[in-house]
Amino acid sequence: MADWLRKFELFSDLDDEELKELSKYIKVEKYPKKSTIFHEGSQPDSFYLIKSGRVKIIKYSNEGKELILEIISEGEFFGAVAVMKGFPYPASAIAMEDTELVRISRASLMKLLDRFPQLMMRLAMDIGERMRGSQEMLKNIALERVESRIASLLAKLASKMGKETSDGILIDMRLTKQDIADMVGTTVETSIRTMSKFKNKGLVKEEKGRIIITDPETLSELYE
Repeated sequence: MADWLRKFELFSDLDDEELKELSKYIKVEKYPKKSTIFHEGSQPDSFYLIKSGRVKIIKYSNEGKELILEIISEGEFFGAVAVMKGFPYPASAIAMEDTELVRISRASLMKLLDRFPQLMMRLAMDIGERMRGSQEMLKNIALERVESRIASLLAKLASKMGKETSDGILIDMRLTKQDIADMVGTTVETSIRTMSKFKNKGLVKEEKGRIIITDPETLSELYE
């Protein structure tokens, strides 16, 4: 087990013996697509890392509309702040596809952070970066035009999970117009119109449900 645990950046500073010790505290669990991992407001009993698959972190508006706060990909973690602080999960986590997770209970995480102080440093750095990203997203929703928000979202996803192809930068995940709308705080109709406009301008195209950014430079001009 120690070998594949090393693939997580969070554990990259641990040696073989430390990884072997760490492995005693974890459980690997599978979640089918669309299943809920935890609900907003539930007690923070576990911290999670993604071994394979993707998870979306969401909140619901008073009208019941879903807002995607973040998409967590393979190798990343979620649920850390609530678990460490002991307050309820501030959002819900849902599997976007069949997903395999590494689960560490709250009690075990506290023991590991005490045993391996370097884990706390890596957690703190990552959490700080994500908080800045969330603040930027909320500012964009409040202040920027929809075109700018969607262009910024595509650029962010390309940076996080983009793959270079002969046609451009492939965002390596299936992303519906509803997903885009939920991530930028708009309607699905507006998302459809905006993406159609981007296609007509030659900025993006779609293949098998995946978006390819064909003109990253012009797309970036829409949000910078």
